[in-house]
Amino acid sequence: MNLRTAGQRARLVALAAIAALLPQLSNATIVEFRTNMGDIQVNLYDNATPETVANFLNYVNNGLYTNSIFHRSVTDFVIQGGGFVYNNVLPLDDVPPFDPVVNEPEFANIRGTIAMAKVGGDPNSATSQWFFSLADNTAILDAQNGGFTVFGEVVDPTMDVVDAIGSLPIFNFGGATAETPLQNFTQQDFDAGTLPDGTQLIVISEIVVIDSTVDSAAGLNPPANTGGLVTPPPATSGGGGGGSFGFIGLFALLLVRRFRNA
Repeated sequence: MNLRTAGQRARLVALAAIAALLPQLSNATIVEFRTNMGDIQVNLYDNATPETVANFLNYVNNGLYTNSIFHRSVTDFVIQGGGFVYNNVLPLDDVPPFDPVVNEPEFANIRGTIAMAKVGGDPNSATSQWFFSLADNTAILDAQNGGFTVFGEVVDPTMDVVDAIGSLPIFNFGGATAETPLQNFTQQDFDAGTLPDGTQLIVISEIVVIDSTVDSAAGLNPPANTGGLVTPPPATSGGGGGGSFGFIGLFALLLVRRFRNA
């Protein structure tokens, strides 16, 4: 009896350990980004873009977005995060990437959607970074680099928080932090060489599952990606120039590991 009980317990421990290594199997469909400017709720398209959602939830369930920041903001275009973590000291730490995920460009990059960032010229290069569209970006992003995978949409009224972040002043600390949104930080602070802290960076304390319904996105009807425009966006769009919107965050990840004065 005791031996059998011990064996059963060992099996349960082993199963629990295996389950812990498979966070991508979660059925979660609604997540909440808890930021120091308010919470953003996102309904994920778990059935339509399963590989991308599984990839994103893998980062979420492993806590890799804890204390990550929004490191990039382009007015009327996007706010971007998922690449860097603020651990109460600078320089920023990188979010350790898993293997790239296959591209799933099913839906249009309209306002209020979340999509994966990736390396220019490589449709299947998305890892940890993502962006929220502040405007209708279908003409810019749907045909570019194989199309950018939209894998969820912001739940009203939390789009107000996305817009508020997108309205913040941005500061150029170089490289991946060349367009960093900050709150309670002035041009005078920047000119004096002051570096921002956790109260001024837009920090995501955590991303958590708030609804694990198997398919909470079933009633949503996002527009399909029909290819947008063939013409690449102008360099002034903030998309890395020409036809490679992708992204300073991932390219400069290899170049800059710390804030520095412009």
